[in-house]
Amino acid sequence: MKILITGASGMIGSELRKLLRLKGHELLLASRRDPDKPDQIKWTVEDGFAEPKKLEGLDAVIHLAGESISGGLRWSEEKKRAIRDSRVLGTRNVVDTLRNLESKPRVFISGSAIGFYGDRGDEVLTESSGPGDTFLADVSKEWEAESLRANELGIRTVLLRTGIVLTKEGGALGTMLTPFKMGVGGVVGSGKQWMSWISIDDEIGIIDFALENETVEGPINVVAPNPVTNDEFTKSLGAVIHRPTILPLPEFAVNLIFGEMGDALLLASTRVIPEKSQQLGYKFKYPQLDEALKAALV
Repeated sequence: MKILITGASGMIGSELRKLLRLKGHELLLASRRDPDKPDQIKWTVEDGFAEPKKLEGLDAVIHLAGESISGGLRWSEEKKRAIRDSRVLGTRNVVDTLRNLESKPRVFISGSAIGFYGDRGDEVLTESSGPGDTFLADVSKEWEAESLRANELGIRTVLLRTGIVLTKEGGALGTMLTPFKMGVGGVVGSGKQWMSWISIDDEIGIIDFALENETVEGPINVVAPNPVTNDEFTKSLGAVIHRPTILPLPEFAVNLIFGEMGDALLLASTRVIPEKSQQLGYKFKYPQLDEALKAALV
Protein backbone atom coordinates (compact mmCIF):
# COMPACT_ATOMS: atom_id res chain seq x y z
CA MET A 1 0.00 0.00 0.00
CA LYS A 2 0.88 3.66 -0.27
CA ILE A 3 0.41 5.07 3.22
CA LEU A 4 0.57 8.60 4.65
CA ILE A 5 1.60 8.87 8.32
CA THR A 6 1.34 12.00 10.44
CA GLY A 7 3.21 11.94 13.75
CA ALA A 8 5.69 9.60 12.07
CA SER A 9 8.62 10.77 14.20
CA GLY A 10 6.80 10.23 17.49
CA MET A 11 7.09 7.33 19.91
CA ILE A 12 4.48 5.19 18.13
CA GLY A 13 5.07 6.49 14.62
CA SER A 14 8.78 5.68 14.69
CA GLU A 15 8.12 2.01 15.47
CA LEU A 16 5.20 1.82 13.05
CA ARG A 17 7.38 3.09 10.20
CA LYS A 18 9.84 0.22 10.74
CA LEU A 19 7.11 -2.43 10.63
CA LEU A 20 5.33 -1.03 7.57
CA ARG A 21 8.56 -0.65 5.60
CA LEU A 22 9.54 -4.19 6.56
CA LYS A 23 6.22 -5.35 5.08
CA GLY A 24 6.98 -3.56 1.81
CA HIS A 25 4.61 -0.60 2.01
CA GLU A 26 5.43 2.76 0.43
CA LEU A 27 5.34 5.53 3.04
CA LEU A 28 4.75 9.26 2.80
CA LEU A 29 5.70 11.02 6.04
CA ALA A 30 4.17 14.31 7.15
CA SER A 31 6.69 16.69 8.69
CA ARG A 32 6.60 20.20 10.14
CA ARG A 33 9.94 20.93 8.47
CA ASP A 34 10.52 21.57 4.81
CA PRO A 35 11.02 18.18 3.12
CA ASP A 36 14.57 17.06 2.40
CA LYS A 37 13.61 13.57 1.19
CA PRO A 38 11.14 12.43 -1.49
CA ASP A 39 9.09 10.45 1.05
CA GLN A 40 8.26 13.59 3.08
CA ILE A 41 5.52 16.18 2.82
CA LYS A 42 5.21 19.38 4.82
CA TRP A 43 2.16 19.55 7.12
CA THR A 44 1.22 21.75 10.05
CA VAL A 45 -1.86 21.92 12.24
CA GLU A 46 -2.37 25.54 11.26
CA ASP A 47 -1.83 25.38 7.51
CA GLY A 48 -2.43 21.76 6.54
CA PHE A 49 -0.50 20.14 3.67
CA ALA A 50 1.86 22.25 1.56
CA GLU A 51 1.42 19.99 -1.50
CA PRO A 52 -1.97 18.24 -1.24
CA LYS A 53 -1.70 16.83 -4.76
CA LYS A 54 1.02 14.49 -3.46
CA LEU A 55 -1.76 12.72 -1.52
CA GLU A 56 -3.53 11.54 -4.66
CA GLY A 57 -3.45 7.76 -4.97
CA LEU A 58 -2.99 6.97 -1.27
CA ASP A 59 -4.39 3.66 -0.04
CA ALA A 60 -4.37 4.61 3.63
CA VAL A 61 -3.82 7.50 6.06
CA ILE A 62 -2.60 6.88 9.61
CA HIS A 63 -3.01 10.07 11.61
CA LEU A 64 -1.04 9.99 14.88
CA ALA A 65 0.04 13.63 15.32
CA GLY A 66 -0.78 15.40 18.57
CA GLU A 67 0.78 17.54 21.29
CA SER A 68 2.13 15.50 24.23
CA ILE A 69 -0.29 15.53 27.17
CA SER A 70 2.61 15.51 29.64
CA GLY A 71 5.52 17.92 30.03
CA GLY A 72 6.09 20.44 32.79
CA LEU A 73 4.56 20.17 36.24
CA ARG A 74 1.11 21.54 35.45
CA TRP A 75 -1.18 22.19 32.51
CA SER A 76 -1.28 25.87 31.66
CA GLU A 77 -4.20 27.18 29.64
CA GLU A 78 -1.78 27.47 26.73
CA LYS A 79 -0.77 23.80 27.08
CA LYS A 80 -4.40 22.68 27.25
CA ARG A 81 -5.18 24.69 24.12
CA ALA A 82 -2.23 23.08 22.32
CA ILE A 83 -3.40 19.59 23.38
CA ARG A 84 -6.88 20.26 22.01
CA ASP A 85 -5.97 22.18 18.86
CA SER A 86 -3.26 19.74 17.76
CA ARG A 87 -5.84 16.96 17.80
CA VAL A 88 -9.11 18.64 16.85
CA LEU A 89 -7.92 21.24 14.35
CA GLY A 90 -5.14 18.98 13.06
CA THR A 91 -7.59 16.17 12.32
CA ARG A 92 -10.03 18.62 10.77
CA ASN A 93 -7.51 19.86 8.23
CA VAL A 94 -6.40 16.29 7.37
CA VAL A 95 -10.00 15.22 6.66
CA ASP A 96 -10.69 18.44 4.74
CA THR A 97 -7.73 17.62 2.51
CA LEU A 98 -9.02 14.07 1.94
CA ARG A 99 -12.40 15.52 0.95
CA ASN A 100 -10.78 17.43 -1.92
CA LEU A 101 -8.86 14.48 -3.36
CA GLU A 102 -10.05 12.95 -6.62
CA SER A 103 -8.78 9.53 -5.51
CA LYS A 104 -9.52 9.01 -1.82
CA PRO A 105 -7.80 6.47 0.45
CA ARG A 106 -9.67 3.32 1.42
CA VAL A 107 -8.97 3.65 5.14
CA PHE A 108 -8.34 6.45 7.64
CA ILE A 109 -6.84 5.33 10.96
CA SER A 110 -6.86 8.14 13.48
CA GLY A 111 -5.44 8.46 16.96
CA SER A 112 -7.64 8.75 20.01
CA ALA A 113 -7.15 7.75 23.64
CA ILE A 114 -8.75 5.92 26.54
CA GLY A 115 -8.98 9.39 28.06
CA PHE A 116 -12.30 9.33 26.15
CA TYR A 117 -13.78 7.36 29.07
CA GLY A 118 -12.66 9.73 31.82
CA ASP A 119 -12.25 8.67 35.47
CA ARG A 120 -14.55 5.65 35.93
CA GLY A 121 -13.36 3.83 39.05
CA ASP A 122 -13.76 0.03 38.84
CA GLU A 123 -16.19 0.09 35.88
CA VAL A 124 -15.14 -2.26 33.07
CA LEU A 125 -15.09 -0.24 29.86
CA THR A 126 -15.51 -1.49 26.28
CA GLU A 127 -15.82 0.30 22.94
CA SER A 128 -19.57 0.63 23.55
CA SER A 129 -19.10 2.51 26.85
CA GLY A 130 -20.01 6.19 26.86
CA PRO A 131 -17.60 9.12 27.25
CA GLY A 132 -16.49 10.72 30.49
CA ASP A 133 -16.70 14.36 31.55
CA THR A 134 -13.06 15.33 32.08
CA PHE A 135 -10.91 17.67 29.98
CA LEU A 136 -9.24 14.75 28.18
CA ALA A 137 -12.62 13.09 27.60
CA ASP A 138 -13.96 16.28 26.03
CA VAL A 139 -10.87 16.57 23.80
CA SER A 140 -11.22 12.93 22.75
CA LYS A 141 -14.90 13.36 21.88
CA GLU A 142 -14.14 16.36 19.64
CA TRP A 143 -11.11 14.58 18.18
CA GLU A 144 -13.15 11.50 17.26
CA ALA A 145 -15.97 13.62 15.82
CA GLU A 146 -13.51 15.24 13.42
CA SER A 147 -12.08 11.82 12.47
CA LEU A 148 -15.53 10.37 11.79
CA ARG A 149 -16.14 13.02 9.12
CA ALA A 150 -13.98 10.75 6.93
CA ASN A 151 -16.80 8.19 7.10
CA GLU A 152 -19.03 10.65 5.25
CA LEU A 153 -16.53 10.49 2.39
CA GLY A 154 -16.93 6.72 2.10
CA ILE A 155 -13.59 6.06 3.82
CA ARG A 156 -13.42 3.24 6.38
CA THR A 157 -12.52 5.04 9.60
CA VAL A 158 -10.81 3.54 12.67
CA LEU A 159 -10.39 5.35 16.01
CA LEU A 160 -7.41 4.15 18.06
CA ARG A 161 -8.36 4.55 21.73
CA THR A 162 -4.83 4.00 23.01
CA GLY A 163 -3.87 3.30 26.62
CA ILE A 164 -0.50 3.60 28.36
CA VAL A 165 2.09 2.49 25.81
CA LEU A 166 4.99 0.59 27.36
CA THR A 167 8.33 1.59 25.86
CA LYS A 168 11.47 2.91 27.51
CA GLU A 169 11.77 5.44 24.66
CA GLY A 170 9.17 7.75 26.17
CA GLY A 171 5.63 8.09 27.41
CA ALA A 172 4.56 7.15 30.92
CA LEU A 173 7.03 4.30 31.36
CA GLY A 174 9.97 6.37 30.16
CA THR A 175 9.05 9.06 32.69
CA MET A 176 8.70 6.55 35.55
CA LEU A 177 11.99 4.78 34.98
CA THR A 178 14.34 7.34 36.51
CA PRO A 179 12.75 7.54 39.96
CA PHE A 180 12.13 3.80 40.03
CA LYS A 181 15.74 3.02 39.12
CA MET A 182 16.83 5.35 41.93
CA GLY A 183 14.71 3.37 44.37
CA VAL A 184 12.29 6.23 45.01
CA GLY A 185 9.34 4.90 43.02
CA GLY A 186 6.14 3.86 44.72
CA VAL A 187 2.37 3.69 44.69
CA VAL A 188 0.56 6.84 43.55
CA GLY A 189 -2.46 7.95 45.56
CA SER A 190 -4.49 5.01 46.86
CA GLY A 191 -2.91 2.64 44.32
CA LYS A 192 -6.40 1.34 43.56
CA GLN A 193 -6.81 3.29 40.31
CA TRP A 194 -6.82 1.14 37.18
CA MET A 195 -4.13 1.46 34.51
CA SER A 196 -4.90 0.18 31.01
CA TRP A 197 -1.61 -0.47 29.24
CA ILE A 198 -0.26 -1.98 26.02
CA SER A 199 3.17 -3.02 24.77
CA ILE A 200 4.60 -0.99 21.90
CA ASP A 201 4.68 -4.21 19.84
CA ASP A 202 0.95 -4.75 20.28
CA GLU A 203 0.24 -1.05 19.73
CA ILE A 204 1.74 -1.17 16.23
CA GLY A 205 0.40 -4.70 15.78
CA ILE A 206 -3.18 -3.51 16.25
CA ILE A 207 -2.63 -0.56 13.90
CA ASP A 208 -1.34 -2.98 11.26
CA PHE A 209 -4.28 -5.32 11.99
CA ALA A 210 -6.71 -2.41 11.46
CA LEU A 211 -4.92 -1.44 8.25
CA GLU A 212 -5.25 -4.88 6.70
CA ASN A 213 -8.68 -5.98 7.99
CA GLU A 214 -11.75 -4.31 6.49
CA THR A 215 -13.87 -5.60 9.40
CA VAL A 216 -12.15 -3.12 11.75
CA GLU A 217 -14.14 0.11 11.86
CA GLY A 218 -15.03 2.76 14.41
CA PRO A 219 -13.47 2.88 17.90
CA ILE A 220 -11.07 0.16 18.96
CA ASN A 221 -9.50 -0.01 22.42
CA VAL A 222 -5.74 -0.30 21.93
CA VAL A 223 -4.98 -1.87 25.31
CA ALA A 224 -3.89 -5.28 26.56
CA PRO A 225 -6.60 -7.63 27.89
CA ASN A 226 -5.33 -7.43 31.48
CA PRO A 227 -5.48 -3.94 33.03
CA VAL A 228 -3.90 -3.61 36.48
CA THR A 229 -4.18 -1.31 39.47
CA ASN A 230 -1.45 1.23 40.12
CA ASP A 231 -0.38 -0.87 43.10
CA GLU A 232 0.02 -3.94 40.88
CA PHE A 233 1.84 -1.94 38.20
CA THR A 234 4.23 -0.50 40.79
CA LYS A 235 5.11 -3.91 42.22
CA SER A 236 5.57 -5.43 38.77
CA LEU A 237 7.86 -2.63 37.56
CA GLY A 238 9.92 -2.77 40.75
CA ALA A 239 10.32 -6.53 40.41
CA VAL A 240 11.36 -6.32 36.74
CA ILE A 241 14.08 -3.72 37.40
CA HIS A 242 14.99 -5.16 40.84
CA ARG A 243 14.33 -2.00 42.82
CA PRO A 244 12.31 -1.30 45.99
CA THR A 245 8.95 0.48 45.63
CA ILE A 246 8.42 1.77 49.16
CA LEU A 247 8.04 5.53 48.72
CA PRO A 248 4.41 6.40 47.96
CA LEU A 249 3.20 9.62 46.35
CA PRO A 250 0.05 10.60 48.27
CA GLU A 251 -2.97 12.07 46.50
CA PHE A 252 -2.59 15.46 48.23
CA ALA A 253 1.01 15.68 46.97
CA VAL A 254 -0.06 14.83 43.40
CA ASN A 255 -2.68 17.59 43.53
CA LEU A 256 -0.24 20.05 45.08
CA ILE A 257 2.55 19.40 42.55
CA PHE A 258 0.69 18.59 39.33
CA GLY A 259 -2.82 20.01 39.73
CA GLU A 260 -5.32 19.00 37.04
CA MET A 261 -2.66 17.18 35.02
CA GLY A 262 -1.82 14.92 37.97
CA ASP A 263 -5.46 14.12 38.53
CA ALA A 264 -5.89 13.17 34.87
CA LEU A 265 -2.66 11.25 34.32
CA LEU A 266 -1.84 9.77 37.73
CA LEU A 267 -5.02 9.44 39.78
CA ALA A 268 -7.78 8.79 37.23
CA SER A 269 -8.99 5.19 37.08
CA THR A 270 -9.75 3.75 33.63
CA ARG A 271 -10.33 -0.02 33.42
CA VAL A 272 -10.51 -0.70 29.69
CA ILE A 273 -10.60 -4.04 27.87
CA PRO A 274 -9.96 -4.65 24.14
CA GLU A 275 -13.30 -6.26 23.37
CA LYS A 276 -13.34 -5.47 19.65
CA SER A 277 -9.80 -6.59 18.80
CA GLN A 278 -10.32 -9.87 20.65
CA GLN A 279 -13.65 -10.52 18.91
CA LEU A 280 -12.05 -9.83 15.53
CA GLY A 281 -9.16 -12.23 16.17
CA TYR A 282 -6.15 -10.11 17.04
CA LYS A 283 -3.57 -12.17 18.98
CA PHE A 284 -1.70 -10.24 21.63
CA LYS A 285 2.05 -10.72 21.79
CA TYR A 286 2.21 -9.51 25.39
CA PRO A 287 -1.13 -9.97 27.19
CA GLN A 288 0.49 -9.98 30.68
CA LEU A 289 2.20 -6.98 32.28
CA ASP A 290 5.35 -8.69 33.55
CA GLU A 291 6.27 -9.99 30.09
CA ALA A 292 5.45 -6.65 28.47
CA LEU A 293 7.66 -4.74 30.93
CA LYS A 294 10.55 -7.16 30.44
CA ALA A 295 10.26 -6.78 26.65
CA ALA A 296 10.10 -2.98 26.94
CA LEU A 297 13.13 -2.74 29.20
CA VAL A 298 15.50 -5.12 27.41
